[in-house]
Amino acid sequence: MSEPSHSPGPQVPHSPQGPPSPVTADDVTRAVRHAVATLREAPADADWSVKAGGLEWDCWETGEHLADDLFAYAAQLGPEHPPLDREVPFHWVSRTPGGPANVTLADPAAGPAGLLMVVEACGALLTAMVATTPPTVRAHHGFGASDPEGFAAMGVVETLVHTYDIANGLGIGAAWTPPADLCTRVLHRLFPDAPTDTAPWPTLLWATGRGELPGRKRLTEWRWYGEPRA
Repeated sequence: MSEPSHSPGPQVPHSPQGPPSPVTADDVTRAVRHAVATLREAPADADWSVKAGGLEWDCWETGEHLADDLFAYAAQLGPEHPPLDREVPFHWVSRTPGGPANVTLADPAAGPAGLLMVVEACGALLTAMVATTPPTVRAHHGFGASDPEGFAAMGVVETLVHTYDIANGLGIGAAWTPPADLCTRVLHRLFPDAPTDTAPWPTLLWATGRGELPGRKRLTEWRWYGEPRA
């Protein structure tokens, strides 16, 4: 598959012509490749120990958290009978007090290039699991037991918003505007209460507590809904 274009396409309001198409395994690949390509544009001397946008975590920790999210969503679909009452019982650890608890950690000696390779590898695991898991399968998530499409959508959201966090921390936030169609599909799948008459990317930032929309209060708490939509 070719490297995705950095052009996000026009950020126009959601189409009123019926619901968007489902989120797929290919969408996970597309989101991760687009994110990694953008983050590779950071200056070679960029400081990954600075805070990632508005998060308390630094850019390196946020990159590890993104990789771990992708891995964990793939792993949740992995057992023959996925658990519906808890996560698959890996042992999560934090590198630092207050840092994200992860199963997947990148070798600091490998630098940012190695961290981004870990993100790519974990994204590929989620892509493979979404592509090969029957759509009738359900697995636990704290925001609702979900199907493979739901886990794909979660992986895409994590990728889009945490790349936003990291890019802003590294000073390349202007380079990151993800594809509007990806934003539209994950909003439809996971955020049923999100407005549909506003541009998709700003709407996703608003829905995840990272931005404002005209006439709407900025969210201080937010969630998505993982259960399959009727």
